[in-house]
Amino acid sequence: MTFMKKRHAFRSRARQALTDPILRQALLKATRTALLKRQEKLGTLDFQRLRQQARSIRLRVVESLPHYVQAFALHASRKGAHIHNCGSSESANQKVVEILRSGSAQRIVKSKSMVTEEIGLYECLKESKFAIVETDLGEYIVSLAGEKPSHITAPAIHKTRAQVGRLFQDAFGTPYSDDPQKLAAAARRHLRRAFLEAHAGITGANFALADTGSIVLFTNEGNGRMCTVLPPLHIVVMSPEKIIPAIEDLDVFMRLLPASATGQSLTTYLSIISGVGRDPSVQADRDMHIIIVDNGRSRIAQTDYRDILTCIRCGACMNICPVYTSVGGHAYNSTYVGPMGIVLSNLLFGMSAHHELLDACTLCGACDDVCPVAIPISRLIGRLRSERTRNGLIPPFETTAMKILGTAFLSPLAYGLSQRLLTILLSDKLPRHEVGGFFARLPRQDRLPFHTRFQP
Repeated sequence: MTFMKKRHAFRSRARQALTDPILRQALLKATRTALLKRQEKLGTLDFQRLRQQARSIRLRVVESLPHYVQAFALHASRKGAHIHNCGSSESANQKVVEILRSGSAQRIVKSKSMVTEEIGLYECLKESKFAIVETDLGEYIVSLAGEKPSHITAPAIHKTRAQVGRLFQDAFGTPYSDDPQKLAAAARRHLRRAFLEAHAGITGANFALADTGSIVLFTNEGNGRMCTVLPPLHIVVMSPEKIIPAIEDLDVFMRLLPASATGQSLTTYLSIISGVGRDPSVQADRDMHIIIVDNGRSRIAQTDYRDILTCIRCGACMNICPVYTSVGGHAYNSTYVGPMGIVLSNLLFGMSAHHELLDACTLCGACDDVCPVAIPISRLIGRLRSERTRNGLIPPFETTAMKILGTAFLSPLAYGLSQRLLTILLSDKLPRHEVGGFFARLPRQDRLPFHTRFQP
């Protein structure tokens, strides 16, 4: 019984999401707009050539991950940054707390970062009694609502303007408004004080340059620069696969990432940040720490699933996925959602906890077509489904049904008989018995099969 409840947890959450018309309206509007802008922008680029270049660069790093991590750490430390290699979420969180306390930093501002979401850094710092503020507008909205992000590039994609207006009214005590400019102005007033009073800023990294030891941030709101320039302490939390070999390689991603994520030629702010140097004659008033969180990525890089580590987190696969655009990110109950999230969740957090997400895919292949680094996402999901079966994570009745179906498909006679039997079982004359919701979802069978009605 416990197994069946776990097996259908995603389906239960998805079914609930499908009954929420406001959620579905917000999702469809946002994802359709993103796809249209993306299509328009990519029409001006040589997309296939750029994606193959990007794929080649990213695979080169993933296949030699220790080498590039060492090169990045060497150059970053030479420029004054302190490098910390952490194998797990727990050790990374502990290191951040240690750095903050050693610097007497109590008030923290943070920009959007999927790796910090993955390790639960925000919750860890709140529990450790730090005053921490999410400064990306979408992240700020969901943090006020006590929710998790539902999209990797647009954390509050599931909310309408009216919902945000009511949220701000309750949080700030200001008059209700659903005007985007007024809402942004209200958030800006509250965030400005947080920036000016912050003791430390925490960011992620879209990319890291092995040849210069610099990190690269793509932002549209300017909060990334406020987190890195104003506070005296800057902590970067990144995963090792974010590294690219050289600054010359950045050109490809400068064109692909904004175009694929938001349909822009270039994000509003592009920042390349290095340490402050270690010249003993200069008294530095700033400190930079870079925490590289492996969390299983070195293991994944040695498997047939290494392609997923080339992902640049553009969110295009989510915007086109028929499952994600119907149910939203919260139905996945994971840091990483949508097609790429299905693969990453199973690989990073374990199949025993997330194998249910493998059902959240039609294998239509749309995600493969839009991926800017040509990750064969649907093939990876299919491979994980096979692994799930080998690991015994399929209900016995389903395994038995698949074996019977396989036997029937091998024999024309058995196939014909099973087809007639299924017609009887799913007819209007017999009641439908729901087994895990399976039979209830099947369409009614025609009395005569297609090949009988239309002989050549």
